[in-house]
Amino acid sequence: MKAIIGITSWDETKNELRDLARRIDAGERLPAADYHLNFATPGELLGELPPKRLATLRAIKASGAVSIYALAKGLGRNYSNVHADVQRLCEHGLVEKDPEGRVFMPFDDVIVQVEASLLAAA
Repeated sequence: MKAIIGITSWDETKNELRDLARRIDAGERLPAADYHLNFATPGELLGELPPKRLATLRAIKASGAVSIYALAKGLGRNYSNVHADVQRLCEHGLVEKDPEGRVFMPFDDVIVQVEASLLAAA
């Protein structure tokens, strides 16, 4: 399963949810789906997932389950800043914690989809 991050308007999201609800109401058996995390604007996406936070996510993916201390040390960053980034990644569902408190990414891959024309408007 992948995590797909992108920019989608509220109208598009509502239409997709209505379609999904209709399919469920019709009794359609739905396949396993990827995790989607959408933001309304490029600014929101970049505000929630700035470069250092994305680097933290990449480091978690590369290392597997890791303590925040070890992650901060490996990234050469301050523990409290990495901890804050991990908290936001957890809130967005991109990172989880195991019973020992280590963080890991529960997805095979993370894809960030942004149209270049949208970034120019940011």
